[in-house]
Amino acid sequence: MTTQLAGDLIILTLVARVFGADAIALLRRLAAAGVRAGVSEMTRHEREGGR
Repeated sequence: MTTQLAGDLIILTLVARVFGADAIALLRRLAAAGVRAGVSEMTRHEREGGR
């Protein structure tokens, strides 16, 4: 585990403790949006004759 990843996890834990369930719900929505963006980018790349 890199120090940057460890720092990110610590900040995430602190945010979850301070803001509670609202922060956790927001983080889940952001993660889902990131996954959707990544998948759509991969499929777009394949349609354009990528890999």
